Amino acid sequence: MKRLGRDAAELTALADHLTAHGLVLEMLAGPLPGMYDPSGPGRLLFAFFAARAETERANIRESTLEGLDTAARKGKHGGRPRVITGDMLHTVLRRRAAGESVEQIQPDVIIPTGRRKGHSPSVASIYRALAEHEKARAYPEAVEAAQADFAALRQRSTATPTSA
Repeated sequence: MKRLGRDAAELTALADHLTAHGLVLEMLAGPLPGMYDPSGPGRLLFAFFAARAETERANIRESTLEGLDTAARKGKHGGRPRVITGDMLHTVLRRRAAGESVEQIQPDVIIPTGRRKGHSPSVASIYRALAEHEKARAYPEAVEAAQADFAALRQRSTATPTSA
């Protein structure tokens, strides 16, 4: 299904389509309530509101990205905390090396903290942790570079500018 309202040109084309089918634009609320013909003076109003909505959407997106960037510089990243700790992963790796399947290991691994404390992680969480571990082993230079970049970012964000 096509998403309507992506930009002012698309909404103007929608206004033409509405006019061709004998429909009119009716503002139910706001500063200019009333009925407007999308082919006459209402077309200008329709285009204005379409452009305004497009600008507002761009502003919201930019603000969101700035907020995510600020949070990342403070060391905060979205999403849930990891369920599989380093100790749990070590246990899983050791038991996998001994020939056990993830399904056999899963009931014996217990989450130490958080809302699901005392429960076993899902099989999917264990497989995800194993995949991340393999990826880190396959590309150690990328992991080291990412850790160095993160350390540099933290150092820049904690450094306070001095006045000369």
